[in-house]
Amino acid sequence: MTAIIGIVVVLAAVLGGYAMESGNFHVLFQPAEFLIIFGAAIGSLILSSPSKVFKAIIKDIGHVFTDSKLNKGYYIRLLLLLNAVYAKIKKEGLIAIEADVENYEKSALFQKHSDIMGDRDVAEFICDTIRVMITANYPPHEMENLMDIDLEINNHERMVPSHSINKMGDALPGLGIVAAVLGVVLTMGMITEPPEVLGHHIGAALVGTFLGVLTCYGFVGPIATNLEHKANERAAYMNVIKTSLMAAYSTDFMIHFAIESGRRAIPGEDRPSFLEVEDALKKWKATKS
Repeated sequence: MTAIIGIVVVLAAVLGGYAMESGNFHVLFQPAEFLIIFGAAIGSLILSSPSKVFKAIIKDIGHVFTDSKLNKGYYIRLLLLLNAVYAKIKKEGLIAIEADVENYEKSALFQKHSDIMGDRDVAEFICDTIRVMITANYPPHEMENLMDIDLEINNHERMVPSHSINKMGDALPGLGIVAAVLGVVLTMGMITEPPEVLGHHIGAALVGTFLGVLTCYGFVGPIATNLEHKANERAAYMNVIKTSLMAAYSTDFMIHFAIESGRRAIPGEDRPSFLEVEDALKKWKATKS
């Protein structure tokens, strides 16, 4: 929603200022300039992006216009899921949860938290980490290194669409100049025409530069930044899971310590208070009794 508001504000400010100066909007409508600039920009994006990257870009673009689901309530539900996992391990041992992690899509434990486990990357990160805990007795620092490798790769993949779109945005002013130069070339072929005709064609050529610069700094650059923020937010979310799992593993599954470690890793205003988490845990325990 905020992205749509941003687009409206940019257009209102630019076109509103143009209107205040009694600008002729008909001059700005130049289909050929649009085709040259945006066609070349999309072509350069396709040229520079392997198929996997291009698919990721198409998938992530839609996320610009949706609000993040990562809020206080979502983090509380994540902590409740981790609490349920730790409680089962503490009560029945690590081996008891092996069947759950091997088939988490049908696990009664995990399906109670399907909103969390419906995220494939999150589900596999949790389950793969627990599998390692079951099958190998790694020192805590080695387990942490293993999780860091996973998170680093995951975050790198999340950042690729943002970087690709940003590079395309950087090219837009140059493509605007290409469109403008082509317009000037056409204008020079009409050098014998009256001044008003030449002025119209020169103005149309300059629209290319205007479109390239405006699209770069008003739209494409901010979209890339938006995706970067979402990737960083995602990285922070995954770090909460890692922090809690690491705290549980290094303390032989001291449940309260692991949950509190995860809570403190939650960033900013999304972090629930100690009492909010305690209240959620009490309600969870009430449903189990």
